[in-house]
Amino acid sequence: MGVAAQNRLVNGLVLAVLILGAVVMIAPLLWMFTTAIKTKVEVFALPPVWFPDVPQWDTFTRMWSEAPILSGFRNSIIVAGTVTVVGSITSSLAAFALAKLRLPFKNAIFLGLLSGLMIPFPTIMIPQFVMFAKIGWVDTLLPLIVPLLFGNIIMIFFLRQYLESVPDSIVEAAKIDGASYLQIFRVMILPMIRPAIAAQFILWFMAIWNDYLAPILYLNTESRQTLQVVIANLNVEFATQRDYPLIMGASFVALLPILVVFLIFQRQIIESVALTGTKG
Repeated sequence: MGVAAQNRLVNGLVLAVLILGAVVMIAPLLWMFTTAIKTKVEVFALPPVWFPDVPQWDTFTRMWSEAPILSGFRNSIIVAGTVTVVGSITSSLAAFALAKLRLPFKNAIFLGLLSGLMIPFPTIMIPQFVMFAKIGWVDTLLPLIVPLLFGNIIMIFFLRQYLESVPDSIVEAAKIDGASYLQIFRVMILPMIRPAIAAQFILWFMAIWNDYLAPILYLNTESRQTLQVVIANLNVEFATQRDYPLIMGASFVALLPILVVFLIFQRQIIESVALTGTKG
């Protein structure tokens, strides 16, 4: 067998594996969508109904009136949007400072930040709740927003390592020319790390959007709950009524913002992967 034939065989096998993986990944999403447009009888039918004869499209309109999906959407967008936008800016500035500025004990500060990754949230959950309760932040969105506005340790670590490949001489030359550190960051550093910020942004947005533990801990009023808490409450309320189409419809709609964010930043994410591979 020639080299060209071997390459075609390998490429064919890789393509088959990728197609199989794509089917395995997308099948649950398709099942969730088709379940949302089934009747209650079709959901529990045996053999399973893969696609309903008469799609119940009214599920996607009914859920807005029968469940607080709209308020959950609003609260989740406020939390995820504010945290990721502001937090990405502060994380980028912190990474730039730790990578390129001559700060005393900056390595010790960086190691101290990394050590925070080893502390799981459940261990600080109770004292944090007590602290926020004393200042009257319980049952508001503030405990979910304010602590994360100062940056994400994972993003800071990733961007700092990304900036290590940037020569210090570029920053020093700009400083000699009279540029301030903020000007250097905005004009020189930010365009370089924009793909890396986009990659970390979508991962952080997904984590905040899908977070359940912190919102269920702090939010009690239905109108202030995030979308994941609303869907969990739907599972308790409507599962007893066997209204799984409504639950699946809300779950499917909850995936759309993550898909939109990915589509917006996919070019930057691909650039980040390509640049990382080139640097390696």
